[in-house]
Amino acid sequence: MSQPISSNGPGRPKDPAKRQAILEAAKVLFVSKGYDGSSMEAIAAEAGVSKLTVYSHFTDKETLFREAVQAKCAEQMPELFAEQPADAPLESLLLNLARGFNRLINSPEAIALSRLMVAQGGQNPQLSKLFFDAGPQRVLDQMERLFIQAQRNGTLQFDNARHAAEHFLMLVQGCVHFRLLIGCVERPSAEESEQHVREVVTLFLRAYRP
Repeated sequence: MSQPISSNGPGRPKDPAKRQAILEAAKVLFVSKGYDGSSMEAIAAEAGVSKLTVYSHFTDKETLFREAVQAKCAEQMPELFAEQPADAPLESLLLNLARGFNRLINSPEAIALSRLMVAQGGQNPQLSKLFFDAGPQRVLDQMERLFIQAQRNGTLQFDNARHAAEHFLMLVQGCVHFRLLIGCVERPSAEESEQHVREVVTLFLRAYRP
C-alpha cells in the first residue's frame, strides 16, 4: 500500500506546534489503547490534525512510537541529552539526572507502557525491542557518554563506563519500581523520592570518585 502524500509539499516547513500535538496525542493513546489499538487516524483525531499531517511528520506508526518514547525521555532528563561543560558540578548533575530518571520510570505513563511491553513481549518482541531501543537503551547510551566525559575530566574513575552507567540507573530504579509495576505499592512521596535519589548519588560517588 502506498504511503499518503505529504500535505506540506516540497520545501514547505513543517509546523512544530502540530508536531508537538501529534507527539502528545501519541503518548496518550499508546498508553491508554496500546500500540495495536492506536491507529494513525485516531492519533490524528486526538491531536486535532489530519491524517496526512501525521504522516508528513512521522512516516509510519513505528516512527511515531519511537519518537514519542524518545521525547518523553528527553522531557524528564534534558541534561542527559545536552553537552555538559567540563566544569559542570558533578554531584548536582547526577542529582538532577537521578531525579529525572526516577520521575520518568515511576510516572503512571511509564508504568502503564512498561506493563504493555511486558504483556506484548511474548507476542510481539519486535515492538518490545523498538521500545527498548528508543527509551532505555538510548538513556543508557547517553549516560555512558556522559560518564566517559566525566572520566576524561578526572571527576569519575572506573574500568567500564557502560557498567557504571548501568549501575547508576539500576540504583536509581531501585525496588520501588518493580513494586509499582506489579501494583502492590503507591507512588512514593516527593520527600521519599528525594531521599532515595540522594542516597543513590552519595553511594555512586563513593564508589567511582577518584
